[in-house]
Amino acid sequence: MSAPGSIVEFPSNGSSGSGYFAPAAGGSGPGILVIQEWWGLVPHITEVVDRYAAAGFSALAPDLYRGESTTEPDEAGKLMMALNIDQAAKDLTGAIDFLLGSDAVSSATVGVTGFCMGGGLALVIATRSPEHIAACAPYYGLIPWAEAAPDWSRVAAPIRGHYAAEDDFFTPEAAAALEAELQGLGKDALLTVHPGVGHAFFNDARPEVYDAATAQLCWDDTTSFFRSTVQ
Repeated sequence: MSAPGSIVEFPSNGSSGSGYFAPAAGGSGPGILVIQEWWGLVPHITEVVDRYAAAGFSALAPDLYRGESTTEPDEAGKLMMALNIDQAAKDLTGAIDFLLGSDAVSSATVGVTGFCMGGGLALVIATRSPEHIAACAPYYGLIPWAEAAPDWSRVAAPIRGHYAAEDDFFTPEAAAALEAELQGLGKDALLTVHPGVGHAFFNDARPEVYDAATAQLCWDDTTSFFRSTVQ
């Protein structure tokens, strides 16, 4: 197992951002950007970062809420809708720069993954920093901010997304529509809809929605995807 991760700070367009960083178990590995759900930088997300580190990646989850987090859905919704997308994009860009400047990162590009809100932001940053993103793996991601509608033509990275058949937030129909739009633009995009599971099926901190078998399947798929693309 890797050494425990820690909170780090990084420049963010004239200000300072922070996040949870864990270097690869072997000392260095491909860089992975992990983007939080609407709850904030909660233990589940830091555990995902540690899990990537144990698998040989150096991973960073930026704290997009700047120290705020919650376990209450209503409050999480308010935090998400209040998020300044341009500031979030600056923090994500600063996090990418941190990874690419770290001795613990062996790759010249990074992979990005995220969950729920973070899945949407993974897609956003893939359009805003296409030169740095080698692979994008959104999990049940949605983009709830009208002003954040991405310019999909800018996507350069392959996309391997994971969505839920029983998801009222980002429906299978919406996933299929996004996949068709991306493929129509000539993008390498595959958004898999997994049967019999609901939104947040990867979150093992929420037993009411967690599905161990599907979560493991997606983990194996994503780590294999990153190993083959992030170099």
